[in-house]
Formats: sequence, structure tokens, C-alpha cells
Amino acid sequence: MGTSATKLKTPNGESIFSKNSYDAVLFDLDGVLTTTEKIHSACWKKTFDEFLHTRARKCRESFVPFSETDDYLEHVDGKPRYEGVRGFLLSRGIELPEGNKDSPPGEQSVFGLGNKKNQLFRETLEKESPGTYETSIALAHRLKKAGFRLGVVSSSRNCRAVMAAAGIEDLFEVTVDWVTATEKGLRGKPEPDTFIEAASALGSKPEKSIIIEDAAAGVAAGARGGFGLVIGVARKQNEDELLSNGADVVVSDLGEFGSGE
Repeated sequence: MGTSATKLKTPNGESIFSKNSYDAVLFDLDGVLTTTEKIHSACWKKTFDEFLHTRARKCRESFVPFSETDDYLEHVDGKPRYEGVRGFLLSRGIELPEGNKDSPPGEQSVFGLGNKKNQLFRETLEKESPGTYETSIALAHRLKKAGFRLGVVSSSRNCRAVMAAAGIEDLFEVTVDWVTATEKGLRGKPEPDTFIEAASALGSKPEKSIIIEDAAAGVAAGARGGFGLVIGVARKQNEDELLSNGADVVVSDLGEFGSGE
């Protein structure tokens, strides 16, 4: 594990969640606040495995399934959906036409595969409510009570629907998601644009904002954007990856910050 969260202090010896040092906290959604990263991972696997099975039969190649650990973390996790498709296909040396946003789910194109994954995710969300990480929600409540301004920054098109289903939308003042990024022409993670947009909307600056992320792309965005503190949440035993991509501190769960922050 990285630097101990309970011992991490600002240069003047204060708690990292000090209003003297920071005024805003930006949370990722999937894997930080909600347990939906498990649904995302399963839907990606189903989408890619169906595609890879068909391709293997057609090309008379061996079928190598999508890994919910290595492939998901390295190529998909935390990135905008179609960037995830492009990244995974590139890792396998597969070229497909781009398609477009209206490509039917499952079409042999970048957009077709991305739309298939989104269809599976929304179907799953209709059947089961998204869970939340209680320690993360508790920390958000404490920070809000202490006067911090809170935002959510997600690459997901379904961000607001997930927040509403989880009953946490009123906890956060600002939400910057795939829809916002598309409307404003913002680059997705690992570029810092969406985090910078959220900080600005909260009346803060990057150096006065804290980012909490579970994905390598997310902590990389925080580091590139010059944010005051980037906290990684290593739920997949990926603490080394988070640290190497720019996290200042890594914990396995936000409960490690305790109730006294």
C-alpha cells in the first residue's frame, strides 16, 4: 500500500482534509461511491467475449477471453466508453471501422461495441439497484458538513441515472459526466479537462481541490491537472498502478480515513 492515509498531513501539519488547504473534493463515481464498477466490468467482458468468439471462429484463431482484471484495468477502467473500446482493440491488434453514435449494439465497429456494452449496462441497472460504499458516502457527508464543496466527475453516460438510483444525487453540488464532456467538448480521463470543469463550477481551482479516484486514468488526470491532492482507492489491489500514475496517497477503502477527519 502507498503512503498511510492516517498519517498524511499537509506541509503545516494539518489533516489532509483541511479547509485551510483545500475547499473542494471531486469524487469519481463507479468504484469510489458506487459498486457499479462490478457491473461495468461484467458487461465489458460479455461484450468483448462475444465479439472475440465470433472473430476467432471466422479467422480460425484461438479465442483469448477478455480479462476482468488485466484488460479491464489497463484498457477500459475510468475511460470514456469508446476510448475503452479503441484501447482494448489496439491491445489485441484488431482494427475495426469507427461506426457512429447510432451504430446498432453489437455492430462490428468501435461505436457498435460501445453501444452494446451500454445496452447491457442499462438492462442490468433496470433489474438491480446500484450499491454504494458506505464508508465513501459517510466521508462525503462529513466533508460536506465541514464546509467542503463536493462534485462527481465520471466518464459514464449513465452517471446521473446511477446517482439517482443510488439516492446520492443531492449530496453533490456539481456533476460532470460523459454528457457534460460531449456538450462542452472536454477531453476525457486521463486528460484533466473534466476535473478542471468541475472545480471551476464549484468556484475552486485545481490546486485547492482534492480528487478521489479508483482508476489509473483518473489519478493520471489529477496529476496532469496540477490538483492539490490525488487520492487513489485500490479496490482491485492495484495500488502500485495508482501510485505510478500520479496518486499522492493510496488506500484500500475510504474508511481508512476514520471518522475524525
